[in-house]
Amino acid sequence: MKKFFRTALVIGFVLSASFVRSQAGPPPATAAASPESAPPTVPPDQQPTKQQLAKLFEVMQIRRQVGAVMQVFPVMIQQQVRQQEKEIAESQPESARMTPEQQAALDKVTDRYLEKAMNLYPVDEMLDDMAAIYQRHFTREDVDVYIAFYSTPAGKHLLQMTPVIMQEYMPVVMQRVQERSKALTAGMSKDITDVLKSSAPAATPPPAPAPK
Repeated sequence: MKKFFRTALVIGFVLSASFVRSQAGPPPATAAASPESAPPTVPPDQQPTKQQLAKLFEVMQIRRQVGAVMQVFPVMIQQQVRQQEKEIAESQPESARMTPEQQAALDKVTDRYLEKAMNLYPVDEMLDDMAAIYQRHFTREDVDVYIAFYSTPAGKHLLQMTPVIMQEYMPVVMQRVQERSKALTAGMSKDITDVLKSSAPAATPPPAPAPK
């Protein structure tokens, strides 16, 4: 159960990081230069101020977007955990299965820790860390351009449609991961079993009986 719970959380945080990354990039019409042509770090005297970045995050609605996604993740992860619990229960003999009371108690514990897990990385801290990275890779002029873009009707429409797109996309991701992780897990389990068998010491034959 711990393994499945941990896997679900990892999936959730990976998807969360992917979503934040999709929100944090420059607008399509003003994409930054490729890594080969752009310096990896902006000189300190050209870095955007915290006030500029706060304005950018405001027009990008990052706080609201991340908050909305973090509300959806617990539901999706709960579904993942419940499915794993069901598969485990069905694979066990009837005598070893949990009673309804035990299942309800387990659900309460799982829900409580899911809630705690989703608060491990608060949005304020997330934005502070993001701002520090922005300062290293975007100039003040860059940020002014992004602010202008996300203040236009096209930029606002992009932001409005992003949650709709993500709401449709997230279940697809979860389904794909769940389907393909079964084969991956089975293959890894087989390979580990083969390694353990090949590295196991050979059985010592019993000593020959002493001659009479």
